[in-house]
Amino acid sequence: MNAPQQKKLNIELGEKEAEGIYSNLVLIAHSASEFILDFARLLPAAPKAKVFSRIVMTPSNAKALLNLLDRNLKSYEEKHGKVKVSGETNDDTSIGFKPAP
Repeated sequence: MNAPQQKKLNIELGEKEAEGIYSNLVLIAHSASEFILDFARLLPAAPKAKVFSRIVMTPSNAKALLNLLDRNLKSYEEKHGKVKVSGETNDDTSIGFKPAP
């Protein structure tokens, strides 16, 4: 019995997108049919954050993203050691991805 053949996926990455966007804050909202992730940048002592990218996806794609991030973080930690999250350590950083109070 032959295994099903996987289709080759060609992905185009434009010059602007290849530069990436730095984000240290994500705001997540959801409805019954979609998840909305707003990636923002918060600068120290700034009164507000600016959203630089909004990603809208289905709940099943959000779950797939969660699983892929988990797998990749485990792989990263095997190679480079445990990732420290602000708020879990003694550092006093006031910005970064963390749950709202």
